[in-house]
Amino acid sequence: MDALSPQEWQAVALSLKVAAWATVLSLPAGIWVAHLLARGRFPGRSVLNAVVHLPLILPPVVTGYLLLLAFGREGPVGGLLEDMGLVLAFRWTGAVLAAAVMAFPLMVRAIRLSIEAVDPGLEQAGATLGASPIWVFLTVTLPLALPGIIAGIILAFAKAMGEFGATITFVANIPGQTQTLPTAIHAFLQLPGGEASAMRLVVISVVISVSALVVSELLARRVSRRVAGA
Repeated sequence: MDALSPQEWQAVALSLKVAAWATVLSLPAGIWVAHLLARGRFPGRSVLNAVVHLPLILPPVVTGYLLLLAFGREGPVGGLLEDMGLVLAFRWTGAVLAAAVMAFPLMVRAIRLSIEAVDPGLEQAGATLGASPIWVFLTVTLPLALPGIIAGIILAFAKAMGEFGATITFVANIPGQTQTLPTAIHAFLQLPGGEASAMRLVVISVVISVSALVVSELLARRVSRRVAGA
């Protein structure tokens, strides 16, 4: 395979950057929402569950358009952010937001299932010993749910790497600024003679995705053995 061109390197580097930031920034909210859905009993729980999983059902282009309406420069949130010096539309930071929104349901689902698998009796035992709910969560629930959290992180990262529809709608496809791996592949396939570049990026996408799944599986097994032996 020929060496990557500067534009291809830029797409690879930006994809890794966007996916990493999207995963890191959405992780705290992902754990919190997953715990709410797994253990919480409150009015509006079904609505919250529906909103969280909405990006899985909506066409990605629709999600991107809604992001543009809300976070564009003329949008209610985007206007406020611009006053604070933060512009998202047609910037790499907007690609982070689009990737995070699309990856969030997968992260929440994996973490929620892991938390639901934790024996509630262990949490109740901690509470009867006088531990606060936050301390029980940090010392009992979180360690036991760690394999699912790792799986959620890897799934979210892989999804963010492959995000296309919402990204191209919200931040377009600007080489060197918002062009990620999927949008670069799409662009190269529209150009005469661009098949070779598209194929190189496809191979890189497959390698990164498979590597992420393998690492996720290895880490989850190691953590599961450690938790089981604790």
